[in-house]
Amino acid sequence: MDSQPYSSHDPVAIKIMIAGGFGVGKTTMVGAVSEIKPLRTEAAMTEKSEGVDDTGHVRDKTTTTVAMDFGRITMREGLSIYLFGTPGQDRFWFMWDELAHGALGAVVLADTRRLAESFASVDYFEERRLPFIVAVNCFDGARRHSPEDIRSALDLDPRVPIVLCDARSRESAKEALITLVGHVLDGAGTRA
Repeated sequence: MDSQPYSSHDPVAIKIMIAGGFGVGKTTMVGAVSEIKPLRTEAAMTEKSEGVDDTGHVRDKTTTTVAMDFGRITMREGLSIYLFGTPGQDRFWFMWDELAHGALGAVVLADTRRLAESFASVDYFEERRLPFIVAVNCFDGARRHSPEDIRSALDLDPRVPIVLCDARSRESAKEALITLVGHVLDGAGTRA
């Protein structure tokens, strides 16, 4: 079988993961920035999730992602970014390896009201040497912390970028994605 050389006219797809704990805003972020109606695998939360899913800071949450969220951004003809939002609960983590396959990198979305829930995501990407940034979702009423304090609390490598964002805002979500791509292009210190 003859292999054809790559042509600048061939379509290029970039895969980015949006990860983080339960209820941090992953579905919201994918929806805010996607140019298409996002594919969502949301299911109603049931009594079985009581005591398993901490809804203390997201009391109005009635659904949860059980497989992934999917969105797309077209940069130009032939160049698209595909966004894959991960499920946040541990019981759905078996999906992460499939979603991470072929990914350029990840945005770890964090909530400072429950920052400890970010450790599992950070560990996941560090162990796999997949470039990532931390985007702190600035929820209304949540106490604000400096990126330096967040870096210290998460014990992050100094090369991992931290951005403050509003997952509901298209512009803010785009800035987080731009930061991730810049981090990858700069050599993504986590691959050292």
